[in-house]
Amino acid sequence: MAEAERIIGTPDTPDEAGEGQERPDAEPEREQQEQEQAPERPRGKRRVAVLFAVALFAYLLDLGSKMLVVAKLEHHEPIEIIGDWLRFAAIRNAGAAFGFGEAFTIIFTVIAAVVIVVIARLARKLRSLPWAIALGLLLGGALGNLTDRIFRAPGVFEGAVVDFIAPKHFAVFNLADSAIVCGGILIVILSFRGLDPDGTVHKD
Repeated sequence: MAEAERIIGTPDTPDEAGEGQERPDAEPEREQQEQEQAPERPRGKRRVAVLFAVALFAYLLDLGSKMLVVAKLEHHEPIEIIGDWLRFAAIRNAGAAFGFGEAFTIIFTVIAAVVIVVIARLARKLRSLPWAIALGLLLGGALGNLTDRIFRAPGVFEGAVVDFIAPKHFAVFNLADSAIVCGGILIVILSFRGLDPDGTVHKD
């Protein structure tokens, strides 16, 4: 019997047989752990890139339109785009968007600066593409009007914003105002849908 066992060999114990081999259920567990531990930085960086790209586009579009209006339209007759329903008319606005609150120019300047800082801080945990677009519109619009507040007459932080889009029976505004309003509306929609800036979805 001993000789037969020596020739045939004794079977390995379960622990020894499994040594060096993974259990069948170990692979799914390892994949799940790797997915949980996988960094989301590349995705976050792409969303931040979208945010700043949208902001830069909105800002440059607003800045270019204002430069053109100041050079070609200011101190001239309004240009009718759709009869008297929509005109381009250069107006200097010391108030907030759409001409409200002209007595609080410095306050609106500070608010715009605070909005820019908040968006920049929020960008660190941004994972949602719609939120990136919305925040980019807000950032670009805020930067556009803040540039006017700082660099235009009558003085630093008291500058009047250049408005030129004049619909009939409505306040005159500019492209920065439009970007801010569009970004705000998109944020309201995303909030009602339960989508957070970090990409998570919650239902109240």
